[in-house]
Amino acid sequence: MQKSLKILQSVVGDIEPLLVRNSDIPVYVNYGIADFGIVGENVLLEQNCKLKIVKKLGFGKCSLIIAAPKGVKDLFEERIATSYPNTLRKYLRKKKINASIIKINGSVEICPALGLCDAVCDITQTGKTLKENKLKIIEKVLDSQAVLIKSPNNEKILQFRTNN
Repeated sequence: MQKSLKILQSVVGDIEPLLVRNSDIPVYVNYGIADFGIVGENVLLEQNCKLKIVKKLGFGKCSLIIAAPKGVKDLFEERIATSYPNTLRKYLRKKKINASIIKINGSVEICPALGLCDAVCDITQTGKTLKENKLKIIEKVLDSQAVLIKSPNNEKILQFRTNN
């Protein structure tokens, strides 16, 4: 039995919005299944995507940070849990920090309390979850926001009206 795709009807003409997982958006856009996509910059960096960013959209702003419980002062030889292993690996290499990376797909902030790691690398907007888990930001890896990306497999032109 084949699963149906979630495609919405549009009131804007020939646009057919396709709802898929955030991490799958660059794949659909890269292969030309979707002409355009909206995704977080952090997802593009993690997947090492070379897709063209048409426009930064100004919403979904967050930061990828490294945080740890009180007492952890540096990351040398520490274990860091993250859902962003590729981005973290590049960051640690750049900073010449030797640390172990443990890939976790969710609930990263609970890992230090469970003894799995010494620090975490995760997305934060308000810091509320970090505080709830008694974690303090040690370093900011990058800032991210939603961006509009374009497929390299089409010649369509997207025009924007801006108030600038």
